[in-house]
Amino acid sequence: MNYLFDLWDDFISLLFPRICHGCGNHLLRNEKVICTECYILIPRTNFHLKPENPVAQLFWGRCRLEKAAAFSYYTRDSRIRKLIHRLKYKGAREIGRELGRIYGLSLRSSGFLDDIDLVIPVPLHPSKKRIRGFNQSDLIAEGIADPGPMTVEPGLLRRNTKTSTQTKKSRYERWANVEGIFEVTVEEKLKGRHVLLVDDVITTGSTLEACANEILKIEGTKVSVAALAFAVI
Repeated sequence: MNYLFDLWDDFISLLFPRICHGCGNHLLRNEKVICTECYILIPRTNFHLKPENPVAQLFWGRCRLEKAAAFSYYTRDSRIRKLIHRLKYKGAREIGRELGRIYGLSLRSSGFLDDIDLVIPVPLHPSKKRIRGFNQSDLIAEGIADPGPMTVEPGLLRRNTKTSTQTKKSRYERWANVEGIFEVTVEEKLKGRHVLLVDDVITTGSTLEACANEILKIEGTKVSVAALAFAVI
């Protein structure tokens, strides 16, 4: 039976070749979304193994985080940059879930997720989400949380104000651009919980800081953050 399935899979691949989103090469039978070469060559930060890592240091003196980490380094020519670009602007949603799943395995095996109660993706403004059709952070969060027991709760944090793009803004301009634009929708669901905030790319950390500070206003909450990439400025 498996032999017949493999033959059918090979036949379908000839008609509709599956392409790696990272390099454009054909995917082999057991590969998903990205090929083995891209999987290996994406540079890992391993920040989840180092409590005082550069992402954590980014938030020192700005907001009280328990843990902070990012999967890879985001540079001009990095594969993770190409993958995130295809996710956000080419509608390749499967990239978000698959990279989230890959990173989630590392976070889980290291104990990083052990005391996390729920996962909240950084929200998009509703108008931007309608245009794009999805929020990339939702997909990444779903991948990280799979197979549980954490739940993904995208509706608990809302973005009220549409902001201009953060690209090319200074650190202060980025902070001012997101100041006060998020709000918690159901405080009771967050009381006494440890929340993992998930985003695609961390640059100055201003967006995550704004989200975290809203959540931390609620009694007994703790916040950690994770992202697919950390921008090397």
